[in-house]
Amino acid sequence: MNKGSCLCNSVTFTVDAFEPLIGHCHCTMCQKFHGAAFSTFAEVKLHHFHLVSGEEVLSRYTANNQTVRSFCKVCGSSLFFESSFNQTAKTIEVALACFDNLSESVTPDAHIYTESKACWYEINDQLPQHKQYRTS
Repeated sequence: MNKGSCLCNSVTFTVDAFEPLIGHCHCTMCQKFHGAAFSTFAEVKLHHFHLVSGEEVLSRYTANNQTVRSFCKVCGSSLFFESSFNQTAKTIEVALACFDNLSESVTPDAHIYTESKACWYEINDQLPQHKQYRTS
């Protein structure tokens, strides 16, 4: 079982299985939300995602584009992301760095929204790069 948590362990969750889409997102919102050059999110079907503890300390921010980002209001850890696509597909995206252990091999498969990547970061791996989402 794949177990994850926020920095202070107030929010804990498990994931039974991942979807194949695991991307490094370079959009400006991810940069600001994570305080980093990019974020790495793994897509999970809602029936494979289980919030174990911390519902009462989860805070949600809805951006102008109607995406919802969830974080721990105790420690500030960036945890989950949901777009209109996720809502329709009944999935949630989970920040890969928040997992305490992974019981299965998880490998990012692409860089997305690279048209807004941090100017001080150079992508130097062989993963496909998309200027916007994967269809760009």
